[in-house]
Amino acid sequence: MAGFPDKARAAAKAMRGLFESTPLQLNDHLSKRLDAEIWLKREDLTPVRSYKIRGAFNAMRKVLARKPGQKLFVCASAGNHAQGVAYVCRHFGVKGVIFMPVTTPQQKIDKTRVFGGDSIEIRLVGDYFDDTLAAAQEFCSESAGHFLAPFDDDDVIEGQASVGVEILGQLGKAPDLVVLPVGGGGLAAGVTHYFRAVLPGCDFRYVEPERAPSFKAAIEAGRPVMLERVDNFVDGAAVARIGDRPYAKLKETEPDQILLAPEDRVSATIIEMLNIEGIVLEPAGALSVDVLPDLAGQIRGKTVVCITSGGNFDFERLPEVKERAQRHLGLKKYFILRLPQRPGALKEFLNVLGPEDDIARFEYLKKSARNFGSVLIGIETRSAASFPLLFKRLDEAGFAWRDITNDEVLAEFLI
Repeated sequence: MAGFPDKARAAAKAMRGLFESTPLQLNDHLSKRLDAEIWLKREDLTPVRSYKIRGAFNAMRKVLARKPGQKLFVCASAGNHAQGVAYVCRHFGVKGVIFMPVTTPQQKIDKTRVFGGDSIEIRLVGDYFDDTLAAAQEFCSESAGHFLAPFDDDDVIEGQASVGVEILGQLGKAPDLVVLPVGGGGLAAGVTHYFRAVLPGCDFRYVEPERAPSFKAAIEAGRPVMLERVDNFVDGAAVARIGDRPYAKLKETEPDQILLAPEDRVSATIIEMLNIEGIVLEPAGALSVDVLPDLAGQIRGKTVVCITSGGNFDFERLPEVKERAQRHLGLKKYFILRLPQRPGALKEFLNVLGPEDDIARFEYLKKSARNFGSVLIGIETRSAASFPLLFKRLDEAGFAWRDITNDEVLAEFLI
C-alpha cells in the first residue's frame, strides 16, 4: 500500500491536468529586510486564487475512482472552498450543489458561479454558517450526494500536501523553516506530514489569527476544542475548531511553534505587500508573511518558505483594511473630547493640532448638553510620534479627552 508521500506525489501529478504548479518566488524585499532567504509559495495564483482547489480536486478524483457512478457532490462554504469545489465540478463534469449563507457577499457568489458554470447550483441558506452546514448535510443524506469537507477529510489533506511536493521540486534543496497558516488545519497537516516523512530535519511555524486560535487551544487542551468566540476578519482562517484529522497529524506540535497574528497587524501586512510588491493577498493569505518579523532572530541566514495561501481579496474591504493598518501603525486614533459649549471652543481645539494632524472624523455625540458636548474625533497623522505631543497639548489646554482607539466596546458602536 502506498504511503502518504507517494499519495501526495500522485495527487500533485494528477493536478497537472488541471493547473500548473504555483510559483515559488524568492522575495528580495523580505529577504533584505530580514537578512534571510525568504521564498513565497504563491497559492494565491491557482486558478481560483487559493490552495483549496487542491483538496477539492484530490477528494473528488478519489471518490470518482472508488465510485465511478457518483454524479452529485455537495459542500457548504462562503469562500475559497466553494470556489475550488465549483471549479473541480466543472472539470470532472459532475453536478455540484454549493450551500452558502444568505449573508455571503454577492461578489463571492458571482465568482463561484463563474468557476462552476452550469455544473453547479448555489443555494443560499441560513444567516450563520452552522445553519448552512446543517442544511447542506441534510440535503446530502437525502440526495445520495457526497459531502466534500473543507479540511477534515483524509483525501483533502492529501491534496493539500501537494503544496509540499511542489516546494521541494522547485526549491532544489531542503528549507530550514516552513511557515504555514492554520484555519481548519488541512493545509498545515498535509504539508507537515509530507515534509516530516521526506525531510525529518525541517522545522515549522504555524500562524493563526490572534482572535481565532483554534490550533493553539487544541494543543493546550490535548484535543480539538470549540472556541467560544471568533473574530471573522481573517475569514479564510477564522475557524472555531480545528479538524479532528488535521489535529491528529499535528498534535506533536510544540506550543512555541504556534504564532498568533493580530488582525490589525495583518492589515498592515496586506497594505505593505500590495504597495511594495504588487501582491494581492487576502487576510489569511498574509498570515505567514505577517509573522516574519517575530521570527527575525531565529531565521537570519536561513532558507524560509512562506505559503501565501490565498488572494481572494474583495477590494470593497480596502477602507477597513487601511483603517486597521493605520491603527496598528499608530497613525490613526479616535478619542472622545468634552468640548465646552461656548463660542471659540472649537477654534481653541483646532489650534492645538500639529502641522501633520488631520481630522478624519468629527461628530457630535451629545449636542443637548448645556455646558459641554461630547465629540467623537478621528485624527490621522504621518508619524506615530505626533500623538503623544498632541495629547500633551490637549492636557495643557485643559481639555478633557479619552482615547478609545483600542476600546473594543466603544469602538464597535462608535467607529
